[in-house]
Amino acid sequence: MTTTESGASARYGAFISYNHADRGRARWLHRALERYRIPAKLVGREAAFGPVPRRLGRIFRDLDELSAASDLSAEVRAALAESACLIVVCTPAGAASQWVAREIALFRELHPDRPVLAALFQGEPGEALPLPLRRTADGAETEPLAADFREGKDGKRLALLKLVAGAVGVPLDALVQRDAQARVRRVTAVTALAILLLLAMAGLTILAVRARGEAEARRAQAEGLVEFMLTDLRGRLKEVGRLDVLREANARALRYYGEQDLATLPPDVLARRARAIMTMGEDAMEAKETARARAAFLQANRITHALIEREPNQYDIVFAHAQSEFYLGNLHFKARELAAAEPHFEAYAALARRLMALGPANPHSAEEVAYSAGNLCSLKMDQHAANNVVALCTEALNAVEALARREPKSEQRWRDVANRQGWLADAYVDRHKVPEALELRRQQVALLQRLLVQDPQNARNQRMLIWAERALANTEDLHGDSAMARRRMEAAIADLRRMTGLDTENQELATRLKDMEADLVYMQRRDK
Repeated sequence: MTTTESGASARYGAFISYNHADRGRARWLHRALERYRIPAKLVGREAAFGPVPRRLGRIFRDLDELSAASDLSAEVRAALAESACLIVVCTPAGAASQWVAREIALFRELHPDRPVLAALFQGEPGEALPLPLRRTADGAETEPLAADFREGKDGKRLALLKLVAGAVGVPLDALVQRDAQARVRRVTAVTALAILLLLAMAGLTILAVRARGEAEARRAQAEGLVEFMLTDLRGRLKEVGRLDVLREANARALRYYGEQDLATLPPDVLARRARAIMTMGEDAMEAKETARARAAFLQANRITHALIEREPNQYDIVFAHAQSEFYLGNLHFKARELAAAEPHFEAYAALARRLMALGPANPHSAEEVAYSAGNLCSLKMDQHAANNVVALCTEALNAVEALARREPKSEQRWRDVANRQGWLADAYVDRHKVPEALELRRQQVALLQRLLVQDPQNARNQRMLIWAERALANTEDLHGDSAMARRRMEAAIADLRRMTGLDTENQELATRLKDMEADLVYMQRRDK
């Protein structure tokens, strides 16, 4: 906990003030600040706010929506009173928020001597810094220095260090220098540990062939080392940016697993290997190394296939095999190899139905049924299959609706429903069932409007509603309601223009705007 003369009894090291449209940025900043360890050489030194602590301590981030309240909650007021500093997430949305402005004003009223720090994530300072942050005590307007997280500016690491330096009252240069030295020491230590573990695994594998009894013990140790490499060590290597060591560790582990006789291994060992190899595949997918991801997922599928043949009705084993089938199908699907993706998606759907039979009360069962049906719906739509695409898309919609009814407060579940309504509507249009598509599109728009009323600042919901309005306008046009279609498209274009005005560098929004304007021109020309 930050200990200062002005905040020696502070319960929180910092209070993060943000608009809920920026909750993702605030969540990341919360984790980064709580995890950051101040370099040991600075700890205990006298700084502007007292001795430098080892960590900032607990960080307060309000998780509740404030849109229905008329004032700051008692919990937020108490947290502001017990915070050593205030950190403001600065974006155009944050600058427009009355709650952010009130939190700044209240913190300054409570603690005129404690730091208020700006974390600039989006927009220019003039539009992103809240007005109370730009005003001095005498009412004059100024532009405070900010930790600039924007691309091409300070960068995440330096901007984070600026916030830490401001919070504990140490010079930024001293913190940057000590932090760089500490990171070099950590990278060196982690790299050495990785090399030692790789050597240990190789040595243990050689020893394992000498005697059967000894081999079992050695293999267990080797498995433990490999699992450590693919879990704890994996996270540490990612943290310090040593992806080269991570790649080599994954490759060696993959070769090690590929040399095993699966028929001789117990199910728990097989399941652990499958999980580890799928983890490697996910790393490769993140790095966009498709060939390496394919090799990992094929190896995992080989293991889970052997496992399910021995234990066909064990829930965890069926789940593991379902995941390996999904990963292989998804690789082919993303590469537009639709014929190759189909058998894997079909197998995934069959395994999802088996999960539902084995564990109907397990929440994973309904999720896997929904996901697998959605995959087949998307695949059949891309294949322009005429047979059962409407039935598949209907099954996917029914499955996600069941999940949403079970978790009615989950925005993501209802967004999934809206997404699947759109897929089914497209399937109806492909089958020339325009009235059915029109009704679904209207339901989709109504659902997204309700979500936006509940969370007016949610940019993702705003975008989804605009895309749905565009699709509804095009469906109305197909149905012959041309005047209604033009009015709806014009309104959707106006909404998107306002959004692009707030995010001028977003190329996706600009491209969508051009496409929608082209749709409108086409409607207008045809009606003349």
